[in-house]
Amino acid sequence: MKVWKVVGLAGLVGVAATGVVIARGERKRRAYTPEEVRDRLKARVKEAANA
Repeated sequence: MKVWKVVGLAGLVGVAATGVVIARGERKRRAYTPEEVRDRLKARVKEAANA
């Protein structure tokens, strides 16, 4: 029975850590201004055309 409790706790910790990583990425993504997004997209299109 103890093994299942440890496994369950480890699963919860993993889910929480994943949520933190996703939230951090979302905050970083939302910090871009529309001009920055446009410039980054244009740069990626140029890179893709040159490849």
